[in-house]
Amino acid sequence: MTCSQDLVWNGIRREKLRMKCGSFYIAKDRASKPQGDDSHFIYGVGGWSKHGVDAGLYAAELINNSLLATLTQPLTQVDPMKVLDEAFSKTKAQGSSTACIITLQEGNMLHAVNVGDSRFMVIRRGEIIYKSPIQLHSFNFPYQLGNSANCAKPRQAQVIKVRVEAGDVIIAGTDGLFDNLFELQILATASKGIEQDLGAEEMVWETAQLAYQTSRDKAAVTPFMEASKRGGRFRDGGKGDDITVIVSRILGA
Repeated sequence: MTCSQDLVWNGIRREKLRMKCGSFYIAKDRASKPQGDDSHFIYGVGGWSKHGVDAGLYAAELINNSLLATLTQPLTQVDPMKVLDEAFSKTKAQGSSTACIITLQEGNMLHAVNVGDSRFMVIRRGEIIYKSPIQLHSFNFPYQLGNSANCAKPRQAQVIKVRVEAGDVIIAGTDGLFDNLFELQILATASKGIEQDLGAEEMVWETAQLAYQTSRDKAAVTPFMEASKRGGRFRDGGKGDDITVIVSRILGA
């Protein structure tokens, strides 16, 4: 997403910004190659295999329909809620999925919708200035979109708006990231990447790899371990899970 004109608000000139993204997906038992694109979508599924349902079918159809929905809207005015509504209405597969859609709109505002336990944070000058909340029914039981009666609907999604500026870094991910790494660990990894002037593709690899290594460490102290104790489950170590991470750097025109 690239813009070159300036905006003038109340006599103050502000440049339009662009968002450069890198994404990485690591399955529980294998890693995929990084993708240096402008993807702003995250979906997560789980728990359906024991019912004989391919857990990935619903998520794959939902994300494909989301991508198609963005093509009907102006590039710098993509409305994540409209995208989610349209994609949900056209997705007919069995299963369910969490969803997080983030876009950079005119006015240098991040617009996002989120259903479930995927989340994102905005880092500015070495500090976390925003972190999105999550939606849980109970421990390890997130809201999920789906066609069954007890699944969430798009109207239950959180709608989020955050103003950004050049130099900001957005870290978005599924629970496979945030259940295994504490916020300060993610911040430290991002800050190191910023200091080394790494691109989004390089930064996302470092973050995803650290989450994966932690997920396989039975002695690791993790957010999921602490949450399990609060929920009366007492589960030690990292959480084996699929891990999706998207790192976005906000750049000037």
